[in-house]
Order: sequence, then C-alpha cells, then structure tokens
Amino acid sequence: MKNRLNTAVRVLAVAAAMAMATGASAQSAGTWMVKAGVNKITPHVDSGDISAPALPNTKADVKADTKPILTFAYMITDNISAEMILGVPYKHELVGDGSIKGTGKLGTAEALPPTAFIQYRFFQPNAMIRPYVGAGLTYAYFQKEKGSGQMTALLDPGGKPVTYRLDNKLAGSLVVGSTLAINERWFADVAVVKTFLKTKAKFSTGQTQSITLDPLAVSVSIGYNFTL
Repeated sequence: MKNRLNTAVRVLAVAAAMAMATGASAQSAGTWMVKAGVNKITPHVDSGDISAPALPNTKADVKADTKPILTFAYMITDNISAEMILGVPYKHELVGDGSIKGTGKLGTAEALPPTAFIQYRFFQPNAMIRPYVGAGLTYAYFQKEKGSGQMTALLDPGGKPVTYRLDNKLAGSLVVGSTLAINERWFADVAVVKTFLKTKAKFSTGQTQSITLDPLAVSVSIGYNFTL
C-alpha cells in the first residue's frame, strides 16, 4: 500500500511538473492566437407568460445548437489577453412549455452572438497547461425569426400566420477554460462560457413575452500562436 501511495505521489508530481514545464508554448506578451473549433450553445430558459389574450402559463423553451467558431486573441501581457469569438448564426427551435408543453415547435430563430473577453491566464507563458478565466460582453443579434402553424393556432386561431421578433441585447459573459500545448506553436483549447441574457419576443398579434435565455456554451478548438 505504501509503495502504491508513493507511486501515486510521484505520478502527481510529474503531472504538475509537466503543467509548469517551460519551452512548451509561447503565449507571451505580443503573441497572437487564432483558434478554430466547434461550439454548442444550450439556453437555460426561464420563460415568462405570453401576454393576454393567451392561455394562462403559456411559456416557451429553446433548444440547443452546435456550430463552428473562429476565435482571435492577443496577449497584452504575459498573463492578460483580449479575445474575440466569432462564428456563424446558431439556429434555435422554440417549443411550447408550461401549459402548452408538448405542443411541438412554435418557431425558429437564428442568433449571432459575437463575444469579446478580457482574460487572465495562469502560469508562465511557456507552460504546457494554461488555465484562464475572463469576463466580457456578448451582443445577441437575432434574425430570421419564423413562426410555425402551431404558433398561429395558439395565438390567432383561424387568422393570418403569426410572426414575431426578438429584441437584440448586449449581455455580460464569463469564461473558464484552458489551453494545452501540442508544441511551440499549436495548442488545444477547451472553454465554457456563461452569458446572462434576457430578451423579449414581440408577436404580430400585439402580444409579448419576456424570456431569460442565460445560455451555456461549451467549445473545443485547435489553436496556433504567432507574432507579427
């Protein structure tokens, strides 16, 4: 048992040494980083009721979507970086919830959420593993909102097809992530972003609905370090 414990301690010591090892990556002041990967956005919805006239407790939920992302970062100092996350629009399904749960798809909407962060990166610039945390802003731009026949049946039975719009919003975001050096230039990256986002749906019937989305995004990327 004692030998096993000593072996485990040695393994942990080696792992810690690798994490702090120098010569693995070059994320020092003045370095640019570009990352390409995939990102899954999962809204954590707290829906308000659709305003009258509507069934009591008429709520909505929003499904997740996954898309490619492209990220640019610049090391301002050896430990502080500025980062911008870009990508293509995410297409989310809106479904019934509350008293209309199970009614199916109410519509779709595309969301484009460019996000900018200021981050603090731990350890030395050439450490093999560099965890980071950060805070920033996300601009949620909504487009191509489309209502379904089910939405019309619920809000204006027998009437014209119901359309809706979502208000664009600026929201705060937090990020936790880490890079793992593959060699001096290439690295892998994983990040989790929490955005605190509330918007409002405005329907062609004149009704409205406040929706807290608060999405959680998880991304996995491959990156490259370079200097200009």
